[in-house]
Amino acid sequence: MTIPVRRTAGILFLALIAAAPTAAQTAPSPLGESAERVQAAIAASISSQNVSGLSVAVVIGNEVKWSAGYGFADLENFVPFTATTVWRLGSISKPITAVAAMRLAESGRLDLDAPIQGSCPAFPARAEPITARHLLGHLSGIRHYNRDENFNSTRHYESVPASLDAFKSDPLLQEPGTAYTYSTYGYVVLGCVVEGASGKPYEEFIRESVIRPARMERTRVDDQASIVPNRARGYAKAPSGELRNADLADTSNKVPGGGLVSTAVDLARFAIALHTNRLLKPETFRQMQVPMKTKDGKESPYFGWTIVDRKGEKLLTHGGSQQGTSTYLAMLHHPLRRRRARPPGACRSSGR
Repeated sequence: MTIPVRRTAGILFLALIAAAPTAAQTAPSPLGESAERVQAAIAASISSQNVSGLSVAVVIGNEVKWSAGYGFADLENFVPFTATTVWRLGSISKPITAVAAMRLAESGRLDLDAPIQGSCPAFPARAEPITARHLLGHLSGIRHYNRDENFNSTRHYESVPASLDAFKSDPLLQEPGTAYTYSTYGYVVLGCVVEGASGKPYEEFIRESVIRPARMERTRVDDQASIVPNRARGYAKAPSGELRNADLADTSNKVPGGGLVSTAVDLARFAIALHTNRLLKPETFRQMQVPMKTKDGKESPYFGWTIVDRKGEKLLTHGGSQQGTSTYLAMLHHPLRRRRARPPGACRSSGR
């Protein structure tokens, strides 16, 4: 989905859920001349993709300038989607975990270049050490999903260390540091490292180090057994193109890498907190905007999010997709100085 918006000094945030529209609820838009194009792009995408419901938030100049919900969060009960409807984040859980790890690093509680077993003894050591920096940049060699039962897991794990059982004994894909290989399981291990370095359960630490400082009111671990107010149901397309309820999945097997729920407004607050230094020191945030490199010097543009250099501006993005949901976060950062408004740009949603 492409949504044109006028860029101004500050950041741009876009969060989407693809979870096929019947009704739309929108708030008055202060996006000026871009508003009609934004609304038209959203309407066209909802219609063409048969989306059940969607929420979006746009941040400009460190303020939420516009947010809205479209369609239904629950088709069977005709519950409308709003900007504060709770939905699965999918892989946008990874930036939250990355920020938590970097908070530990900047406070001296986590050495990014030490073997991870000092903080996560539950993950067996390998011939070549894996570090937290490897995990942050998808350079660890730990595999991603390799079987449908990994992605569609319905097994419930009581803790992050317990969830390592699904993959911890598997061989690495390559020597750590030698190649970029996207891995949700690598971020599960990073969550284990966060627990060990902080001395607290993963959920407790991200709540105190990220969620509360960013004022993210409805962000939490995706627990299927809990009653979560305003939680959206997930939908998928049948081969005929008709919507059906999404496959069952218990995301406790990958909480730090894809097991959180949130809202469009909460993710907007996360972006604002990053850019106003409420989550990380400026130098730490700048470090996360520099692509990592493999051992042979090749650039690997990921550090909790994908990094794109746009003529001095940093575009930091992450998408996510799992049963019933697709999400996208984009932050346009001006690291040196504020700039005048530029012509419209575009953000695009991603698949799994």
